[in-house]
This record gives sequence, C-alpha cells and structure tokens, in this order.
Amino acid sequence: MTDKFSKGNLAKLASHAEALGKLEETIHVKGRLSIVSALAAAQSLTFTEVRDLLDLTDGNLAAHLRALDAAGYVRLVKRGRGHGKPLTHISLTTAGRNAFRRYLAALESIVKRHR
Repeated sequence: MTDKFSKGNLAKLASHAEALGKLEETIHVKGRLSIVSALAAAQSLTFTEVRDLLDLTDGNLAAHLRALDAAGYVRLVKRGRGHGKPLTHISLTTAGRNAFRRYLAALESIVKRHR
C-alpha cells in the first residue's frame, strides 16, 4: 500500500468527509449563507436592507427566504406602512442561530485540518 492510501490517510479522508457532511445544505448555498451571516450580526433587518446589502434581486432574495423559512431558520414579519406595501422584517430564529453556529463549527473543523 502506498503512503497515499495508508490507513492514516484514509482515516483523515473519512474524517474530512464527515466534516463536509455536517455542513448544513440549506445554509451552504452562497446566497443563503450571506443572508444568515447578515442576520446573525443584527437582531432584525428589513427585506430592503438585506436586498441592498447583498445586492440581490427581489425574486432571488424571496426564493432564498422561502427555503430558510421552510427550514425554520428565519422569521418573517410583515408590518404595515400606511397605504403602501407592508415592510417585511427578517430575523433568525433560535433554530437558525443554532444551525449557523453548527455550520461555522463544521467549517472551522475543516479549516483546522488543512493548516
């Protein structure tokens, strides 16, 4: 057996694969990761604030929010603004914050393996 495929290297590969498997797929998508990261730094942001901050289209942001909402990671609250469209406030749920923490821990584990 060559060193390339030694038991130690295979164990490292298995450990690496396990860490990659812990990355939350719902959060791992670039747009959703950006949204969750922004929300983790704020108690709440409006739809417009997130859209403008991340330079997303309304439709793209709405699609990502549907996925995050379906996973139970965000709370969307619409509040009236008089006669205009209601303003949508977005915040992370406890489950969303916990999933983001687990995601970051998995990433840190992967990074440590490569240092």
